Amino acid sequence: MANIWLPPVEYVATLPRATAYACLYFTDTGGRPFQLRASYRSELWQWPGGNMDPGETPWETALRECHEETGLVFTGQPRLLGTHFVTDRGEEWPANHIGFIFDGGELTDEQIAAVVLDPDEHSEYSVRSLAEWEREMGPREFARLAEIDRARRTGSTVYVEAGAVEE
Repeated sequence: MANIWLPPVEYVATLPRATAYACLYFTDTGGRPFQLRASYRSELWQWPGGNMDPGETPWETALRECHEETGLVFTGQPRLLGTHFVTDRGEEWPANHIGFIFDGGELTDEQIAAVVLDPDEHSEYSVRSLAEWEREMGPREFARLAEIDRARRTGSTVYVEAGAVEE
């Protein structure tokens, strides 16, 4: 293909589509991951977070969604634990999906007890060991959880990629 200059609007129209989400990864003081059960799919466990609104940064999204979904107001600094990439899933989700998972730190028992869920989004929350989560979650979802947990424990950042058959 010849190198033909296109105006930005036309060029962008040729690029793959993508949506983005951001969330906070919390554990309790014992290091056990905290997750929310999705109301719309009872087998799906997820972290406080959601899709970015126009004009938002990933960090702003993570903070807003965490507050909307749990009532928690996170005041820490942004520390990226990982990026999650899901390929286009066809008609189910006709775009790539890119996630930014930030470190939310540790929640005390009092903070966990104060969580208020939006019943339209989540039916319950739970804190479990990785071994317990592995029995509860699908393999792809658990692999993402395990990678993010490892990033938190080691101080590293991870990149997790998932194919078209996801969540």
